[in-house]
Amino acid sequence: MDKFHVFSSDNMVDWVDEGEILSADDVSWGRPEGGFMWAPDAAYKEGKYYFYFPHPSETNWNKSWKIGVATSDKPAADFNVKGYIEGLPGDSLIDPSVFRDDDGSYYLYAGGGGKSYGVKLADDMMSMDGQLKQFAELQDFHEATWVFKREGIYYLMYADNHSGGNQMRYATSDSPLGPWKNRGVFLDPVKNSGTTHGSIVQFKGNWYLFYHNAEISSNGTLRSVCVDRVFFNEDGTIQKVKQTTEGVPAVGPRSKATEVKYRDLVGESFEKYTATTEFSMKGDNVSIGGGATRTNENVENMHTEGSYIELTGVHGGAGGKALLTVIYASADGGAAFKVDASGDSSKDGYFLSLPGTGGWSTYTGRASRLIDLKANNDNVIRISGGMGGANVSQVIVSLVP
Repeated sequence: MDKFHVFSSDNMVDWVDEGEILSADDVSWGRPEGGFMWAPDAAYKEGKYYFYFPHPSETNWNKSWKIGVATSDKPAADFNVKGYIEGLPGDSLIDPSVFRDDDGSYYLYAGGGGKSYGVKLADDMMSMDGQLKQFAELQDFHEATWVFKREGIYYLMYADNHSGGNQMRYATSDSPLGPWKNRGVFLDPVKNSGTTHGSIVQFKGNWYLFYHNAEISSNGTLRSVCVDRVFFNEDGTIQKVKQTTEGVPAVGPRSKATEVKYRDLVGESFEKYTATTEFSMKGDNVSIGGGATRTNENVENMHTEGSYIELTGVHGGAGGKALLTVIYASADGGAAFKVDASGDSSKDGYFLSLPGTGGWSTYTGRASRLIDLKANNDNVIRISGGMGGANVSQVIVSLVP
């Protein structure tokens, strides 16, 4: 994973992509191969935002983790990497969580590979104030530490090693560094993913759990962000969270500012995209490569990393926005394609989720999404594979007349 983005909302339903704030290319001490920018956290202190991210520094990535720190005067832009926190173990140390206590002191938590750690941060927010403490008392700890406080009780939540998929467990204490009392499971394994990873926050008087599943993709490495309400018992224990597909009710006016590049506006209709062009996989302006092959009129082996289908000379129409549709067959549980298009100013692409069709010759799959093209120009569209298997029989580009 790479290229962190910040999303914002004032009602917990409509979310805006504020853009990329950090990538592996910005980390001078990172592993030469890049990537591996795993679950981060952020903190705010005296007018400055601190972004904490795990990134290995060597090719032997799982033995060389560091918790990097980037800072900015803004919450969603202009972050600069300042270094990393010295003195932390490098083996499997991921998923930093930063907690601010009521007295203004800050604590860092991280862990992985069955080991959980915590330490008080110094005033500079980049070094340790005291000894690193390991929380060996946590039951079946795996990874994904998150700490919060409610009504004087400190809560530490994490993902366990449950064989049917991660459960989220939690423990409580009267101190930010324990000892911790195990309280059990508050989130059952999620749909279609062996992992989940979460955080509990309070917003406008309600408590919420953010976590992930693979409800949409049916592929555990192509995850969907989820949010559901959290409720507490009178003694402070957490009730089992009910997993929904609807999410949570809005806690403010609905917004039309949601970034349509990542999520089409609620109620968006595609009926106006009627100027349709169907591209045969044997067409003169359709090329393949990177291991993709043609069999009759279909493109196969799109599971190969580096495989692609490229369409050239695609007209952008007057509006510059198109509905891209891929007709496919897949025996996998859930694959995906990355789509790059000439009009994508951010250059980070689009993703098509491809649920299985039941067979490699069952061309009943139809996946669509809006993409940006350069208006009144010829465009290039590249469809990249390498994320599960899917064979393609046709690509359709639809414009507003």
